[in-house]
Amino acid sequence: MTNLSPSDKALVPFVSVDNMMKLVHHIGVETMLKELAEYIEADFRRWELFDKTPRVASHSDVGVIELMPTSDGEAYGFKYVNGHPKNMKEGLQTVTAFGLLADVHTGYPVLLTEMTVLTALRTAATSAMVAKYLAPKGARTMAMIGNGAQSEFQSLAMKAICGVDTVRLYDVDPAATEKAARNLQGWGMNVVACQTAEDSMEGAQIITTCTADKQYATILTDNMVGSGVHINAIGGDCPGKTELHKDILTRSDVFVEYPPQTRIEGEIQQMADDFPVTEMWEVINGTAQGRTSDRQITLFDSVGFAIEDFSALRFVRDRIRDTGLFIELDLLADPDDPRDLFGMVQRAAG
Repeated sequence: MTNLSPSDKALVPFVSVDNMMKLVHHIGVETMLKELAEYIEADFRRWELFDKTPRVASHSDVGVIELMPTSDGEAYGFKYVNGHPKNMKEGLQTVTAFGLLADVHTGYPVLLTEMTVLTALRTAATSAMVAKYLAPKGARTMAMIGNGAQSEFQSLAMKAICGVDTVRLYDVDPAATEKAARNLQGWGMNVVACQTAEDSMEGAQIITTCTADKQYATILTDNMVGSGVHINAIGGDCPGKTELHKDILTRSDVFVEYPPQTRIEGEIQQMADDFPVTEMWEVINGTAQGRTSDRQITLFDSVGFAIEDFSALRFVRDRIRDTGLFIELDLLADPDDPRDLFGMVQRAAG
């Protein structure tokens, strides 16, 4: 009798949402955020090895669907991700994602995973990794403006990686602030619910903006931002969507992931094409300066880049080993004779 069981090469580890959540609890939220940040920082240090391209975006009137690919020459990774702000009103996630990691030498996938939860974790880990370099020394208070799905992850990453112990929450929807405050109870942070954006910024050395509306918005006006702060602007992530008044940008030293993508999607889409920015990988490698004075305003104009997702995929591949927190999917056709794919299909009928 012909053996129709899939070969080992046909099976690809798949991490479901359920198993991703179990992995988070197995490792610990704060530990996982710190370890993800270490993977991301390591890949920023070898930035020049990677294929780099702005994400491939398909825009519609209601949102965007994107593919984010990259490779370091040994492994290849991509993420599928959407951004649909209107989904929240329909009881759906604004952002969903999944990703794949493959072996460059064979082209065979080695990991398929959910990335809705993982993207929230890697985005927060990236923010805090960058703040480690750019935020004022000894920063302990963060304003969290926009209290949606990302807010708790951002708060805990800043605690775990930067030592932030107070988060001041504000959202135009008080229910979102109540949700975030409730979720952050018991995590060892002083959580303050605020009535206005201005109130949330009182005493804050780090200001994080993370709102979802797909429009040119002014979450921060110039008069709201004093000297000596670090702004973590993570809400702007597509053409026509910003959060900061352009005058704030002219007063700030702006740091980005990949300029060709950020100039299209980030806060600096409001500025001229030659508006000066510093690439974050250069700061991490010591070839460019980060924070240079106590009065300086630093601004991380973060839109999310494929290398960060690649780092997260590497992390998951490494950490699921020996955990059993994955399913083996029969994803690849792998006939005994590579030339006889049709014969394999035929034999399945018997």
